[in-house]
Amino acid sequence: MDDFNFMKTMNEEDAYLFKRCIRKMLDATFIVADKDEKLYEFISSESNQFDVNMYLAAIGYKVVVDERMKVAMLQQADEDAETVGLKRINLYRFDTKQVKLLMVLWLLYLERMGYADPVHITVGDIMDKCSIYQINMKPAEFKDSYRIFKKFSLIDYGDDLLTEEGNVRLYASLQFCMDIEQLKQVMMEYAPGGETLETEQDEFLESEDMDG
Repeated sequence: MDDFNFMKTMNEEDAYLFKRCIRKMLDATFIVADKDEKLYEFISSESNQFDVNMYLAAIGYKVVVDERMKVAMLQQADEDAETVGLKRINLYRFDTKQVKLLMVLWLLYLERMGYADPVHITVGDIMDKCSIYQINMKPAEFKDSYRIFKKFSLIDYGDDLLTEEGNVRLYASLQFCMDIEQLKQVMMEYAPGGETLETEQDEFLESEDMDG
C-alpha cells in the first residue's frame, strides 16, 4: 500500500471526488463532462488522473481522457490486454437488438453533433431511424435498452420517454462505447443497408482525422 500514500495527503473534498471517480468508472465505464461536470474536471486534471491510474493499475485498469470530447473512459491496462481471464472482463455484452439501437443512436449523434451542443433528439427521431433500417423492438425492449444506455452514461432522458415527443440527450461517449472495427463489423452484420451505414461512418472518421 506504500504506492497509495498520495491518498493520505488529499484534502477531504479531493478524497471524496477520488472515491466517486473510481466508483463511477467501475460502475458506468464513462464520466462525461456534460453529465458529471465536477467529476470530469477532477479526473481530467493530469495530477488527479495520474493518482487514479496508480490506484486502478493494481486491478488491471486505466483511465483515458479525451479532452476534445470531454469524456473520461475506463480501459483495460495495456499490460493485461492478452492476459487470459482478464482480456474481456470489463466489456458489457449488448444483445443484438440493443446493438442495432445503439447504431441508430450513434448515427443520430453524428448527424446532430455539428449543429447543436448539447445534442438532443426525440423518441420520434429514434423511431423514424429504426423504421428506415427495419429495426423492430417492443416498447419493453426499448425501455430496457434505454435504461442500460443511461447507466453507462451514453444517453439521458426524462419522464416523457414513452411519448413520441420525449426528449433524449445523446452524450459524446457514444463514440467510444465500441471499437471502430467492431462497430463496422456490427453495422455490416446486423443493420440492413450496411454499406450506407459504413459510408456515413467513414466520412465521420475522415473528418476526425482532418480535425485531429
